[in-house]
Amino acid sequence: MLSGEPDWTAPAEELLVARQGALGRIRLNRPRPINALTLAMIEAITSQLQDFADDETITAVALDGAGDRGLCSGADVREIREWVVTGSADPVRFWQAEYALNATIADYPKPYVAFMDQVVMGGGIGLSAHGSLRLVTERTTAAMPETGIGFFPDVGALYYLSRGPGAVGTHLALTGASMSGADAIAVGLADALIAPAAWPTICARLAAGEELDASVGDRTPVSGLIAQRAWIDTCYTGNDAAAIEAALSTHPAAEARAASGLLRSRSPLSVTVALAALRRATGMSSVAQVLDQDLRLGTAFLPGSDFVEGVRALLVDKDNAPQWQHASLAAVDPAHVARLFGSLPQP
Repeated sequence: MLSGEPDWTAPAEELLVARQGALGRIRLNRPRPINALTLAMIEAITSQLQDFADDETITAVALDGAGDRGLCSGADVREIREWVVTGSADPVRFWQAEYALNATIADYPKPYVAFMDQVVMGGGIGLSAHGSLRLVTERTTAAMPETGIGFFPDVGALYYLSRGPGAVGTHLALTGASMSGADAIAVGLADALIAPAAWPTICARLAAGEELDASVGDRTPVSGLIAQRAWIDTCYTGNDAAAIEAALSTHPAAEARAASGLLRSRSPLSVTVALAALRRATGMSSVAQVLDQDLRLGTAFLPGSDFVEGVRALLVDKDNAPQWQHASLAAVDPAHVARLFGSLPQP
């Protein structure tokens, strides 16, 4: 069995790659912002995946992140916000490249193994959840937190969240709440729970040509979210976000009332659009269809969204006091939301 660290090279800034026996390795190498994705990183990963796909000596690919904080915190939304504010670049170009990469991973011709240790959010979900073997740990904190920055859950994640047990996926999509590794397995975003120290051994086995599956998991996943399905399934019904929030706020479970407060802190427009997008994703048959919706919807949604303000409040000024354009979920005009989806094909 091959062991030890491979010889890493840097085909692009903030990305490392290596060939370790029969295994192609890709490592995000921007640890300070928890490997937040730039357009250059996305383009480099796409190119490297094509190289590994064409290399007959490579039988599998493994993805992980540098540093000790997580795989990936998502897209570099501060940079995207700057593009919007200054007009220096078109954010749609970023999403086109990102979603094309997500689709490539979903249809990759070789096993694609992602190490979802610690922080895995937004675009990090897009890089990992579409893989063929997705490994989390007891330290994993995963989320699709987009409604908190004035956007909506994208990168094809709604394909899985719309198919999760009961209404758990709806709860995660609308609130952006964090989930454990066990929760991620339960909702279909991951496959197995391993000890962090097991990752090098798993890579060595892949490098030796072994075919691995979810049986590599050495921990029994116990999802706290699944244990709360009684109030989640009761409250997150229907297509009216304001009615969902009202149900949460009056439910006797303390966790439901906490979720109500979390929902009220999110962009009302983003929450309403996320719910509509999630319901539509239920009728879609592939990740590619959901990614197509993400791109079309994002293009229509961004100009009148809370994105610039949400990123400002959370990541630029960090005052955590966004001034959303709607005072409440009830204030969002359903006709406006319908127009955003008007040009999208029916699922």
